[in-house]
Amino acid sequence: MTTVTGGGAPVSGGGRGGAVIIGAARPSKPRTGWKIGVVLVVVAGITVWSAIAVQVDVGALFANAQNASNTLVQLFQPDYSFFPQTLPALLQTVQMAVIATAVSVIVSLPISFLASRATNPNSTVLLVVRFVMNIVRSVPDLLYASLFVTVVGTGALSGIIALVLFNVGIIVKLVSEALDGLDRGGQEAALASGATWFKANRAAMVPEVAPTYLSQAIYVLELNIRASTVIGLVGAGGLGMLIDKVRTFYQYHYLSLIIFEILVLVVLLELLSSFTRRRLLR
Repeated sequence: MTTVTGGGAPVSGGGRGGAVIIGAARPSKPRTGWKIGVVLVVVAGITVWSAIAVQVDVGALFANAQNASNTLVQLFQPDYSFFPQTLPALLQTVQMAVIATAVSVIVSLPISFLASRATNPNSTVLLVVRFVMNIVRSVPDLLYASLFVTVVGTGALSGIIALVLFNVGIIVKLVSEALDGLDRGGQEAALASGATWFKANRAAMVPEVAPTYLSQAIYVLELNIRASTVIGLVGAGGLGMLIDKVRTFYQYHYLSLIIFEILVLVVLLELLSSFTRRRLLR
């Protein structure tokens, strides 16, 4: 057999068959730079068009620089004497988050199994549940809070209901997608042995999805701490109502203390969340 190198020089070789080309020239790399350029131009064009449409005024940032500097000075000078007055609202925020998380976690588990193709063989029920959950998830938590404040009244109850609805939409989506991606070997074995879908899901799928379910519960608790401070701005209880009060009177030195408290609370919850996730993965 004669072997031909990439440069064309023949190299003898034994064996049967014709010539084999070794080290042939590599195909040229396709040029995609122009595609990246087109994408950047399109994105830049859309950005400029959006800025013009919403009347973005960059000059206003410089015109109001003096007001911004005065506000920042107060924000960097928190008044710690205000701390005792924030404790009731801070405690209420934590209580709202805990209650909303507990209720939503309990309600979401059966709905998640109904929203998964892997655990719900009834296509009609599956489509109805997914459609309803899409509607629930599409409404922002602040809008939920605004609606329930007008129905229930101002206070923590309206905030808790708003958080529960918002949480159910998130947990159902994440847990149902996790169920869709699980190995169904245990479930199929249970069904083959004569078990009902409910028993097969309880025996095979619940243990498999439990780590993801608990992880999402912790995530929702962390999310509720942040969300409860925002929905309070419309009267749904918690630190948000106190934030709205001090903001109305331009008491930014009080506001900076509240922001610092929220930061500390979120960081502590994040540490707890990370520790719990590590324990679940072991």
